[in-house]
Formats: sequence, structure tokens, C-alpha cells
Amino acid sequence: MAQIPLGALRVFEAVARHGSFSRAADELCVTQSATSHQVKGLEGWLGAPLLARSGNRATLLPHGAELAAALARAFGDIEAACRRARRAGGPPTLTVAAIPSLAVCWLIPRLGAFRAEAPEVAVRLVYAFHGQPLDFRDVDVAVVFADTPPAGTEVEATRFLPGLTVPVAAPHLAAAEPPRTGAAMVAAGLLHDTDAAGWRAWLDGAGCAELAVAAGPVFEDFNLLRAAALAGQGVALCPLAIVRADIAAGRLVQLSETAIRGDSAYYVLIRRGTAPGAAAAFRDWLLATAPEVGEREV
Repeated sequence: MAQIPLGALRVFEAVARHGSFSRAADELCVTQSATSHQVKGLEGWLGAPLLARSGNRATLLPHGAELAAALARAFGDIEAACRRARRAGGPPTLTVAAIPSLAVCWLIPRLGAFRAEAPEVAVRLVYAFHGQPLDFRDVDVAVVFADTPPAGTEVEATRFLPGLTVPVAAPHLAAAEPPRTGAAMVAAGLLHDTDAAGWRAWLDGAGCAELAVAAGPVFEDFNLLRAAALAGQGVALCPLAIVRADIAAGRLVQLSETAIRGDSAYYVLIRRGTAPGAAAAFRDWLLATAPEVGEREV
């Protein structure tokens, strides 16, 4: 068999992933005609079409979809291996993936303490986005938010912080008469995290099931929601552990003891069987930051 055309396979994987020759061409910094030529050449090498073409449209055939999925996995493995190899010659690098809220409000303010304890370890901090799988071939430690402890044969999960979520507002919004009832909060204006489900659950739990959830700004990221609350734009439901420092500093006011998401929590994840080293040390250090405010006992 002739040598496998790796370049053409890379082009085909991009076309399949984007569902478009033009978008694949943009990613690869080549012309659309070049991507089309490469895919046709690959089909010639295989002796079988990979796409069903109709006018300007092309649809993956079943064996083409199977090949594209295998290539996506293979190229992902290659990219991860290259990143590890690139780091191998330098100082030890610890890759930590954390959800944005915890990264900004908890981890970064405390990260200097770990760096002082382990100055020889270079920390690489990346986002762990909710609902997206983590690749523990390229991530050493992760912090996620979940309703139940994450399970998996390769992952060890340790509960870190509680997910208890309460209504908060900026002091100047609550200055005259703090909106401590459900009706007062609705009147003051509600800020929504992704959708209205959180406020619906809180109002029901607070004995205000008769109240309709008022429309208000929707924020797809917690850090955006927190910024709006700090700016006094309304009342937000925020994880108490994450905004406790804001409350202690007087930047936000907790308006009620009624909380939702009591069964949810933040978890620290690490590869099962990880040997003592930078990853285990970081995991243990991070877990030890919670008792500084008694969070893990909640």
C-alpha cells in the first residue's frame, strides 16, 4: 500500500468537523479549492467516495463519518502528546482546569500561596467548561461543579466546596430597605444565570410559589452575572462559597438564608492512581484552602 496521505486526512477531518469546505479552508489557511482537491485525492487513494455530492452540498457517507470520527480521536491524541513532549524539556508543568467562576473568585486569589510553596512547578490554568468532557491526558487536576460526585474508572473525585446558592445584591441596591422577601426581590429586578430555572426553584423553596419569575438580563457565564450584581443591576442567585469574600468585604449583601442546590458541590478531580508529585500536592493544597472559612464542614 502506498504511504498514507496524512495531509489529505487532516484536511478531510477538518471538512467533516466543520461540515464545510470553506470553513475548513479558513482553519487550515488554504483555499477552498485546495481543500476540495485534497479530499478528492484522498477518495482516489482510498478507491471509494467519502462524501455524497449534490450541487454545492456534500454529505458524509456512513464510512466517511466513521473515518472522520477515528481521525478526530487520533489527531486529538497526537496534539495532546505533542503538548506533553513540548513541556517535557522544560520545568515541571501542572495543568489545572477549573470552571470560570471558581477560577476567578477562588483559585486565582489564592494561587500565589501555592506558587510560594512550590516555586519549581509551573502552573498552567485553563477553563473547564460545564458539560464539556475533560481530557486527563492533558489535564492534571480539575475543579468542576456537579449535582453528584463525578464517576469514572480513571478519575478520583473529592468534594471541595458546597453548592448552596443564595440571593445577593450590591449594598446600594439594598441600602434603604433590603429586598429580603421574594416579592421584594422580584420588584428589585432579577438577574438570571442561563435561564429562569434557578429563580423558579428559589421562589418555590422560599414559599413564594405564587409569584411569577420576572424577566431580566440573562448571563451565560457566572462571572458576568457576578459583575452585574456588583454593579447593582439586580438580585442574583450565587453560590455562597464563591461570593463569601464579596459578602465579607461588603461588596455584596446576602438577602436570605433560604438556599437552593444543597445537594450540588464543587469537586476536585485527579487521575486515579496518581503518584505523589505536583498534581497530588496541588490537589491537597487546594482542598486545604476550604477550611480557612469552614466551607468543607457546611
